[in-house]
Amino acid sequence: MKHLFYLLSLLTISSVYSQEEIKKDTTRLNIGKVEVILVDHSEAEASAEIDTIDAAPTENEKSNFEAHWAGLDMGFTSLMNSSFDNTFADYKYWQNDPAKSMTWNLNLWEHKFSLYKEYFGITTGLGFSFTQIAFKDNYMLVATSDTLMAVIPIAETQDYTKNKLKATYLTVPVLIEFCTNEDADKSFYLAAGVVGGVRISSRYKRSIEDNKDIQKGTYALNSFKLDAAMRMGYGNWGAFATYSLMPLFETSKTIEIYPLTFGLTMNF
Repeated sequence: MKHLFYLLSLLTISSVYSQEEIKKDTTRLNIGKVEVILVDHSEAEASAEIDTIDAAPTENEKSNFEAHWAGLDMGFTSLMNSSFDNTFADYKYWQNDPAKSMTWNLNLWEHKFSLYKEYFGITTGLGFSFTQIAFKDNYMLVATSDTLMAVIPIAETQDYTKNKLKATYLTVPVLIEFCTNEDADKSFYLAAGVVGGVRISSRYKRSIEDNKDIQKGTYALNSFKLDAAMRMGYGNWGAFATYSLMPLFETSKTIEIYPLTFGLTMNF
């Protein structure tokens, strides 16, 4: 029996010493015949916290990198000719009123494909663009099967209070975006690329005082559009500019016309 007791004692002492070699922060406290062992795990916990901080972003975190597309844009539009000039010597009715020709973009969804963390990526999304072209003087659009033009009706003696061609587009951007900070609210950003769109509705509206005339129709508007786009700003506020790479109207029915739009944006 004594031999068994000595054997168990040796095994116990060996186990204690082996634990002391592995755990450097173990404290042994003897109170009479009672031995208390205290183990400090602070280094292990600190190491775990450091590993968590230095860890690479998870796939879920990458999918949540914020882009700068979703939001509300408000801009002014000027019609340009093929020489990037806003004068139309032989077609004066295309010299629109930029102060009343407004474009509103409601961008509802965005996604950023990260190329380098949150600082560099490709942004896409989905939105709606509401464009209105305001004409000067009393020009009235006339669309036939093969021609789009504008005339001033002889019978009209009062100036139009509203004389606008309106169109609504469903839009999708493809933008290369640069950011300076992982926090989108504290980041300068610059994005450039293209915005494609498909026309989903259009109408022509004229008003003289309380008399309104609204005509729905395509008015030779192209079914699709493709704009070169640039967006820049800080946090939730910025500016944008677009220039159409495709003519606004069908070129078989009128001359080439390219909208230029610039304005302010508020990011969601």
